[in-house]
Amino acid sequence: MRDQPLEELEGLSAFCARLSRKPDLEAPELLAYDAADELLLQTAAAEIRALGPGELVVIGDRHGALALGAAALLGARGIRVHQDPLLGERALARNAERLGIRSEVSWHPLGSGLLKGARVVLMQLPRGLDALDEIAAAVARSADPAVRVFAGGRVKHMTRAMNDVLGRHFSSVSAGLGRRKSRVLTASGPLPSTSAPFPRWGADPDLAFRVAAFGATFGGATLDHGSRLLLAGLDGPAGVPTGARRIVDLGCGNGVLAVSAALARPAAAVIATDQSAAAVAATRLTAEAAGVADRVAVHRADALEAVPDGWAELILLNPPFHTGATVHAGVAHRLIRACSRALAPGGELRLVFNSHLRYRPLVEREIGPVREIARNRTFTVLAATAR
Repeated sequence: MRDQPLEELEGLSAFCARLSRKPDLEAPELLAYDAADELLLQTAAAEIRALGPGELVVIGDRHGALALGAAALLGARGIRVHQDPLLGERALARNAERLGIRSEVSWHPLGSGLLKGARVVLMQLPRGLDALDEIAAAVARSADPAVRVFAGGRVKHMTRAMNDVLGRHFSSVSAGLGRRKSRVLTASGPLPSTSAPFPRWGADPDLAFRVAAFGATFGGATLDHGSRLLLAGLDGPAGVPTGARRIVDLGCGNGVLAVSAALARPAAAVIATDQSAAAVAATRLTAEAAGVADRVAVHRADALEAVPDGWAELILLNPPFHTGATVHAGVAHRLIRACSRALAPGGELRLVFNSHLRYRPLVEREIGPVREIARNRTFTVLAATAR
């Protein structure tokens, strides 16, 4: 454990309070930063001040607290950033513009271009162990041999398994003292990596194709239970809406819905869209492996911004119910509302969700008449016809 006192950064709280989540989901209970962001900057302050330009990498910065805090308060320059969600990228960019430090930040995919020469990596711990495994492997493989990784999170979302994952890729992993219900793990001494662990591939007896996934891809390389029920409805008596040849997979994840639709309708054009970089990369690979890449256009986009008005005759949606690590119904509400613009008159939204969330009144109000397609102990599938 780190036994030296943490540096109290002058102006840190006031700086973080200036950050905005826009254009990401906003709500009174959602902030653009948390105590883990502040603890990370305080823990790594001395190391960041000693860096030269281009030697700091920030991964998983939700809205800019880490990268912009390092620039504004600690003098970091040439900061390279990787954020999986597109809305996080846009929020960081907007905050950087407002603060006059946009030129100090550049965005990169997870890989050597992001990490080559990095001597300090600041990161918010991801929700899943696969995502952490992919990030840690990339850092160990590409960063400076003297790199130090500072990985922070809220204690309630951290597990001992996170230490173990970091320990696969670094010779030294230690946990700092908890503060304000947050903690920082510090890793150093990159270990040799025999191979890149991602993408990973999976199969399922209900699918006629293999499924690809990267660390941050929702559902991994599997067919999740909600999507399984939605697909069963498409194959059942309700079927795909007659004549639907313009199909959208909104929040495509690993691509199982988009590829299943393309295989079921050989004459259909399919758009798969997700704000996650890991989801978009996985969907492209899944579509290529299934032989339908020429008919599945994949976009990293916010909601349905890549879909023209009134284009979709069928939208398939298995919405997320969290923003970062926070469960919040507003994420799905935002996507459902977006469907009304993209659906053609008489087009259909097929939606699967955890039954206790009770989305039906919203769907009826925003889209049109609703009927229940399927239901089990956990999930409900609804079909809504656009007015």
